[in-house]
Amino acid sequence: MSGGPPPMPAPVCLIENTDQGLQTVESALNLLRSIQQPVVVVAVVGLYRTGKSYLMNRLAQQQSGFALGSTIESKTKGIWMWCVPHPMKKGHTLVLLDTEGLGDVDKGDEKNDAWIFCLAVLLSSTLVYNSRGTIDNQAIEKLHYVTELTDQIQVKSAGASEQDDDEMAEECEFVRFFPSFVWAVRDFTLERKINGRNVSDDEYLNFALQLKNGLSPKVMTYNLPRQCIRSFFPTRKCFTFPFPTAANNMSHLDSMAEADLDPDFRNVADSFCTHIFTESRVKTVQGGHKVTGSRFSHLVKIYVDTINSGKVPCLENAVVAMAEIENQSAVDEGFRLYVQGMENLKKNFPVDLESLSAEHQRASALATQEFLKRSFKDTEGKYMTQLQENVAKLYDQLINDNMDASEKLCRKLLSDLYAPMAGNIQQGIYAKPGGYEIYCRDRDAMVAKYRQDGKKGMKGEEMLEGFLQERSAEANSIMKADEKLTEADKQRAEEAQKIALLEQENRMEEEKNKRLESLLEEEKRTHEENLNRLNEKLKQEYALLAGEQERALERKMAEQTVLLTQGFHQQEQELREQIQQLKKEQAQREAEEARLQREHQQQAAQATMQVLGNTLETYYNYKQKKEDRRLQQVKAQKEKYTYKKRLMAAAKKVGMESKVTGVLKAGASEQTARASEQKSD
Repeated sequence: MSGGPPPMPAPVCLIENTDQGLQTVESALNLLRSIQQPVVVVAVVGLYRTGKSYLMNRLAQQQSGFALGSTIESKTKGIWMWCVPHPMKKGHTLVLLDTEGLGDVDKGDEKNDAWIFCLAVLLSSTLVYNSRGTIDNQAIEKLHYVTELTDQIQVKSAGASEQDDDEMAEECEFVRFFPSFVWAVRDFTLERKINGRNVSDDEYLNFALQLKNGLSPKVMTYNLPRQCIRSFFPTRKCFTFPFPTAANNMSHLDSMAEADLDPDFRNVADSFCTHIFTESRVKTVQGGHKVTGSRFSHLVKIYVDTINSGKVPCLENAVVAMAEIENQSAVDEGFRLYVQGMENLKKNFPVDLESLSAEHQRASALATQEFLKRSFKDTEGKYMTQLQENVAKLYDQLINDNMDASEKLCRKLLSDLYAPMAGNIQQGIYAKPGGYEIYCRDRDAMVAKYRQDGKKGMKGEEMLEGFLQERSAEANSIMKADEKLTEADKQRAEEAQKIALLEQENRMEEEKNKRLESLLEEEKRTHEENLNRLNEKLKQEYALLAGEQERALERKMAEQTVLLTQGFHQQEQELREQIQQLKKEQAQREAEEARLQREHQQQAAQATMQVLGNTLETYYNYKQKKEDRRLQQVKAQKEKYTYKKRLMAAAKKVGMESKVTGVLKAGASEQTARASEQKSD
């Protein structure tokens, strides 16, 4: 599927553990950046030389890959990554993270182990803790890193934390963002019995995590890691693996055939893999937003850089930083799609307004969809606005380019069509008696041919109007020099020419106003569609946040019931306070959602009124211009009537009234015929 992981024949180092500290590997980050699918991230942690890498190879459905060691030396250094297509979730990528062993004597730095464990928790959606033997008090004490998470991970930014009056707010938030927890107990040889009763792996884990009553330092030390595991991790699962083979074959585990492994071990390993494949959720961040490979690369970089700076990784800050990077990338990718779509049309310039508008709508919709698919937490619409502004700016430029192309083509077309008339002028064809009639006929034929060309673009009538205005002096000169025409004929011809120019100007203005009204309507429609898309996106994001809070509440309330049943009233009281904090945040989230919805409705109303105001202003300007042209035509008709009246009065005095009447009627008939001919053309 497009956007999936590139072929990876073997794992690669994602985070190096160097003498200078933890360092991200750029080539591994680039690999992640190419993955646009949601990722399911499974990380394994545990003491060194406990067989963590073998489990990860099984999850990759490969016999080898992550390094297996046959000595007491730890083979995995830093954090290694293997990205493979998810075997059960189409369109998803499974990211496997194998961490270096905890407690390696060669490192001599327990703080380094703590940060490796912390990163595994921060980056994964399922955390596998791998240990050997049994889950006894010693095994749980070795998992002391979990008790340090409150010092190493901050949920909210410093400002938000200071405003929160609940000291337990940070701790109760962990359950919302921490991964599912799977304890893999290797080389398990005991019977799973509690009080003489056979129990499941999960019951065995829950029994090991039971708290003790009491407030003595010894009891509190005993309870602390157990309470942290119960409080921090939303779901817990356990698998007890028997020995895979005889002790003398353990060093060859990665080369042994599947059939040579112990059947019980194979069954547990198959159950483990099936659980991971079916139950591990897509990696999400604060707000319930799904993480793609690209987003995951930003998370890795942000967390490692924060640790190296000496600061405590903050979930809220990481999500904000990741959102800024991803949203800007979403703007760039959406705009790239728009440019790509419009470039194809630009090759065909000039085009008519309808074609340009239709392609703009299509490309703009694709750009917006791509942006919304990639963006998240754009609550105020900042990045959506940036994309719209980029698209609008380019669209304005394309309109100008299209009109320039239209102007260039129309000018050439008019020049080509006028060339024969220019030749006639040079040859004196129109300088003869009756030449004006020939000139008008040729000009009208030229205009008809010009209008028949369907590829003139958006400035067809405007260019024709300019051309006719330029040639009006030429027409007047030919008319006045035509000896065949009487003064009355010339007067009528001059008036007809004025009316024709007014009509052409009217056509040009109608073309302009049609274009402007279309653009305003398009702007209104595009704005409303984008606003609807953004609102829908925000609704989806708030639904994710609501689901995240509801799941956290359910888990806390289930844990509260268990504590009450077992008589741990103090712990139950602490949990009750955490539940109240979650409910308080839920109410705040609902209030914020309602506020943003009101703001978006107000913005939509304001934008709609602005567009309507622009449309009405354009319409009234158009009506006013049309009325002005009508008054000019009425004035011309009045002048014509006054001239006829004066002419008849003069003719009556000299006894030529009937002759003048006949000439006027003949001229009117000729003018009507010419107007009809122009109309039909």
